[in-house]
Amino acid sequence: MVHISLGISKRILAILLVGIALTLLWSSRPMAGDTDEEIQDTILRQIEAFANNDQEQAWAYASEGIKRRFGSSQVFTDMVREAYPAVHSAKSIEFARRIPHGSFEIQVVKLRGPEGKRWEAYYRMVMMEGTWKIAGVRLEPADIGI
Repeated sequence: MVHISLGISKRILAILLVGIALTLLWSSRPMAGDTDEEIQDTILRQIEAFANNDQEQAWAYASEGIKRRFGSSQVFTDMVREAYPAVHSAKSIEFARRIPHGSFEIQVVKLRGPEGKRWEAYYRMVMMEGTWKIAGVRLEPADIGI
């Protein structure tokens, strides 16, 4: 007959539960390569939606914070058209580096705007209900170099 002390079995159970929790947490996070592809796909699909004048589809890739701030796809699209023409009417897109930033990610995207000017767009990406959403964009003129 095997006899296990109650103190030891509680410790083993606690270790097993922590192990299971860590396994579940690990498996729910996308792998690095998957994250790159998923983030880039989200950005590309929103830019394509703008190009196709599909306000609702572009709106679908916005985070809840953006949706609360602008209230409707029309207001959001009008803002992007006016303030971010390089995003709204991009002529070329190149994905650069991704920067992990704790609870969100920054994806750097090189854009050529409608007038041919080059930009670096810093997309703030957040995970919401298992999908990446765009929580903001900062545009800066690109360094053209020599």
